Amino acid sequence: MSGELIKLKIKAYSDERFSEEISEGVFKSLLNPDKYTFNYKIEQNNNQASGTSSSAVRFNKIPPENLDLEFVFDRTGVVVDYGSPSTDADDKVYKDEGNGIIDDIEKFKRVVFDYNGDKHRPNYLVISWGTLLFKGTLTEMNITYKLFKSDGLPLRASVRAKFKGFVEDNLRVARENNSSPDLTHVRMVKEGDNLPLMTYRIYGDPKYYLEVAKANGIANFRKLKAGQMIVFPPIEKT
Repeated sequence: MSGELIKLKIKAYSDERFSEEISEGVFKSLLNPDKYTFNYKIEQNNNQASGTSSSAVRFNKIPPENLDLEFVFDRTGVVVDYGSPSTDADDKVYKDEGNGIIDDIEKFKRVVFDYNGDKHRPNYLVISWGTLLFKGTLTEMNITYKLFKSDGLPLRASVRAKFKGFVEDNLRVARENNSSPDLTHVRMVKEGDNLPLMTYRIYGDPKYYLEVAKANGIANFRKLKAGQMIVFPPIEKT
């Protein structure tokens, strides 16, 4: 619905293909972030050959992008979460329900931070909000508690979390294939995308969508999932 307030959502998966959802592994922010930051890096190879006085800087690789998120947990009852503009049924004042923000923080930590015992690693995460769609894992988290009840229970906290981007192996190989003339033709599916439309954006013609589907092992091109990565290979146009 137009104008509806969308909350930042983090969804946890146990596998690197993002197909096995974690039970109760969805977190929605109480309050949306004030900002988020993408960090990009290019790694250079500065190795110097024996007997030389200097070395030329050579490109090594581009590691996955990193995402920094900053947002607030608040149970003071001061901040109002406005729902759909067509109804005030979803409007909610986040008041203390007896445990301050402890339960909210623990829910967040279970989704993004807790160790997955079956897989022997932290969860894989999909973070979505508006145009933000990011796949990765948590690398660092800092929680600053700012306001407290008389008994010491926190009512407000700011959280800064850092995530490392993740690219599946087959997509990484496609991106790093130096013999391919279209190194940038790897796209993430967003809400509303379909394969013919995405194919048109890449090649200027939607008729190649069956070749793209075959290259990616897509059996049903009508049912793409938001967050899914698709490789668009070199195609000889006819």
